[in-house]
Amino acid sequence: QVQLVESGGGLVQAGGSLRLSCAASGDIFRIYGMGWFRQAPGKEREFVAAISRSGDAIYYADSVKGRFTVSSDNAKNAVYLQMNGRKSEDTAAYYCAVRVAELSLATQLKYDYYYHNWGQGTQVTVPS
Repeated sequence: QVQLVESGGGLVQAGGSLRLSCAASGDIFRIYGMGWFRQAPGKEREFVAAISRSGDAIYYADSVKGRFTVSSDNAKNAVYLQMNGRKSEDTAAYYCAVRVAELSLATQLKYDYYYHNWGQGTQVTVPS
């Protein structure tokens, strides 16, 4: 099993930047990919970004493409989400997730039901 701890959330003005971090521990050698999801109050959880362990496969939701960047540091067992050009609609609890088995298609990293473990979440707020 892999344990995840997110950090870096907070309040940032519209147009500002923020970087979220997710540190993994435990059976890290089993990691196939990691993803970021978010859930706003009253809404369903939605995909934000994902990256394979090799870094060869990276995916973004259309709503964040060009503004957010996902990256990883395998030496630190961490994944990051750089959030630029923040909008009020980015306000949500952000969750890091990990997939610990290979997928037939890397694009499946865009779907939350393929992930095995989740972090506790970190709140990001952009005042409107």
